[in-house]
Amino acid sequence: MTIDLQLRTRPLMPGFGVEIFETDLKTAGADARQQVVDRFHENGAILLRNQDMTPDDLMSFIDLFGDPEDHTQTQFTLPGYPKIFILSNRIVDGRSIGAHNDGVGWHTDYSYKEEPVMCTMLYAVEVPPEGSDTLLADLCAAYNELPDERKAQLDKLILHHSYQHLMSTRQFGRMELSDEMKAANPDVYHPLVRSHPADGRKALWVSTGTVKGIVGMDDDAALALLDELVEFVTNERFVYRHKWQVGDILMWDNRCTLHTGTVFDDTKYIRLMHRLWVKGDKPF
Repeated sequence: MTIDLQLRTRPLMPGFGVEIFETDLKTAGADARQQVVDRFHENGAILLRNQDMTPDDLMSFIDLFGDPEDHTQTQFTLPGYPKIFILSNRIVDGRSIGAHNDGVGWHTDYSYKEEPVMCTMLYAVEVPPEGSDTLLADLCAAYNELPDERKAQLDKLILHHSYQHLMSTRQFGRMELSDEMKAANPDVYHPLVRSHPADGRKALWVSTGTVKGIVGMDDDAALALLDELVEFVTNERFVYRHKWQVGDILMWDNRCTLHTGTVFDDTKYIRLMHRLWVKGDKPF
């Protein structure tokens, strides 16, 4: 017998994302869990609060969305769980247990790969009482607001993404890559305007950090255009600001969003998050 369940939800902001209520992911049945997945694909982001998830629970849930993706910085994965990445400023035995200030700056994850990750999930284990918000920008809403002639201009552009450029210019923890890391992460080229495989909706898929230039454009002109577009898509009318609580699960679709973390007083507070990714496909 099939039971028709209807999740209780509300938008994270008008036209983007949903918060899902009264759903315990550890005990929810297959129908309810599938509806959670469906709401994600329809809305670009989902939020579920008051979850109590073990690493095995996180892996069981992320598997519903596709194949979990590996992480470039393997030194910060959870012991025994190579698909779970630790974000934290906690020091144990003189060593950082996770990446700190990772993800500060508007970007989309793994955009320097031929097949960027489809979605990102963060699970809050320990959060500061202030700061460390996560911001999501709705790139479909931003694209839809452009005049038709501007859309036609941008539809043709191809971005040059580079992991080496990211690691040598980022604000926190600049790093010179080994030859092995360079070989494993060659430069890639992706469209500025990306179509969503589910329904064809278009996103103004600009980013910072990994983007080195625009094919066929002078570097100065390309960077000026990129700055202009990032400023446009991150206007507050397109942005959801998430204030974390312990037990939150926030997931977003990297095919139609940008995101950034924000800093907090790491001399007073500890943050501990688990991050998981799902494999994606080549942007078109």
